[in-house]
Amino acid sequence: MAKQNVAEQFVDILTRAGVKRLYGVVGDSLNPVVDAIRRNPSIDWIHVRHEETAAFAAGAEAQITGNLAACAGSCGPGNLHLINGLYDAHRSMAPVLALASHIPSGEIGLGYFQETHPELLFQECSHYNEMISNPEQMPRLLQTAIQHAIGRGGVSVVTMPGDIASRTAPEKTAEHALVTSRPTVRPGDDEIDKLCRMVDEAKRVTLFCGSGTAGAHAEVMEFAEKVKAPVGHALRGKEWIQYDNPYDVGMSGLLGYGAAYEATHECDLLILLGTDFPYNAFLPDDVKIVQVDVRPEHLGRRSKLDLAVWGDVRETLRCLTPRVKPKNDRKFLDRMLKKHADALEGVVKAYTRKVEKHTPIHPEYVASVLDEMADEDAVFTVDTGMNNVWAARYLTPNGRRRVIGSFSHGSMANALPQAIGAQFVDRERQVVAMSGDGGFSMLMGDFLTLVQYDLPVKVVLFNNSSLGMVELEMMVGGLPAYGTTNKNPDFAAVARACGAYGVRVEKPKQLQAALKDAFKHKGPALVDVVTDPNALSIPPKIKADMVTGFALSASKVVLDGGVGRMLQMARSNLRNVPRP
Repeated sequence: MAKQNVAEQFVDILTRAGVKRLYGVVGDSLNPVVDAIRRNPSIDWIHVRHEETAAFAAGAEAQITGNLAACAGSCGPGNLHLINGLYDAHRSMAPVLALASHIPSGEIGLGYFQETHPELLFQECSHYNEMISNPEQMPRLLQTAIQHAIGRGGVSVVTMPGDIASRTAPEKTAEHALVTSRPTVRPGDDEIDKLCRMVDEAKRVTLFCGSGTAGAHAEVMEFAEKVKAPVGHALRGKEWIQYDNPYDVGMSGLLGYGAAYEATHECDLLILLGTDFPYNAFLPDDVKIVQVDVRPEHLGRRSKLDLAVWGDVRETLRCLTPRVKPKNDRKFLDRMLKKHADALEGVVKAYTRKVEKHTPIHPEYVASVLDEMADEDAVFTVDTGMNNVWAARYLTPNGRRRVIGSFSHGSMANALPQAIGAQFVDRERQVVAMSGDGGFSMLMGDFLTLVQYDLPVKVVLFNNSSLGMVELEMMVGGLPAYGTTNKNPDFAAVARACGAYGVRVEKPKQLQAALKDAFKHKGPALVDVVTDPNALSIPPKIKADMVTGFALSASKVVLDGGVGRMLQMARSNLRNVPRP
């Protein structure tokens, strides 16, 4: 039996860790690894057109499955292209292993062709970033990298020169059992006791939830019922906490709606559950605040805390709920539910009247129809910018749908590559990329990846021929819009030229039929919807110091944003409020 080389051993260890595919672009220093994949039936090489797509796709796969995913780039420019997608995966806590192949080991430090220093370049977007400079480091270094990515939730980068990959792997190297899942973290009894006392002493409790509430929906609802707490959420918490929630008061932040802002400011105890909500200007500074987070480095970095609780949200609530005294006074909860319903009633009207005649098409109408027509277990990937607004306000979670975007890193062009990773996980599951024309055109080359692998991703393109969010930022700053206009092709014709299904929609009455036909199509499809560039959005509360970030708005921008089926849920919750 022939001895393994380092590349073969590398690939074998990835498969042991559950990696099913490696996304990347082939080339020189990476060739030994790609060849090892060719000969290994347990893993596939996924050829994308740009390495940034590879990293985004791996990050999306990891978020869908919760398991390790992987990507790779060849030396120098190849692996440099990974960096933006890796930043996004790292900030999304997606376990991703990135292979940065390198120039010949004997040439490192001598200004060789395509030389870079990956061990420095990837330092900020990884938990672990090391180079294999000797075969004797294998397999321990790779195993350590995998356990960092999985255990800490984020990116590990392994740099490997091509000549090292081709060398013979050492015999009798120690291989140990790999960690492939994360444990739950229970807070100490002292923290639970302190939190219990604070809840019992508070008259008005509000919960504000983030992505850390994944898997804890039942526990959050049980606790909210016991202490009669309104429940708001950040954007990344929407898919986990909004559905089947009789205590829902909407979302706070720059994309916010409803009464979440009021609920967080009018309580006397605010409990932040699994959220690293970045916009501290939307958080109160005159109420007691408790934060529960599985990552201790997140505790207290957005607001001054009265109590920091290091723990998993589900385990924390399982310990806490039986101990707290039940509250019977619903006045605060019911008042917030009414404010929430009233707020949604006030903004929904603008995009429910004569929409069938309005051209260019309201993007809110497109999002609303898409939400109605998409599968109950669809995966939505959402481009940064105005599409974040439409997704936040119109996509209806139900516990089975997923919504993935660059919600922490805020990169353009994420929706299409993330849809690639999501679709490879399950070809039978509906995957919809909500793309903007700016984001789509930035990585449009990887639409060819959909065609090459016959991935049935449905791209719904919100085509307003502009960088809409950037125009809004300029307006807020008192500047005229400049450099934000896109001269676009007929994207549907481009899709057809690539060998996919493509249809262009310019009138509202064409929309439903176009989406229906695209969803029925067995392969990749693109629906190019010409939308109104003047459709903008404002957050529910605005202060001067809030005018910052990727979704800027100000009160001098006159508009309202609709809220889709959320109004129906708010009305339903309001009907459950006891009458005197």
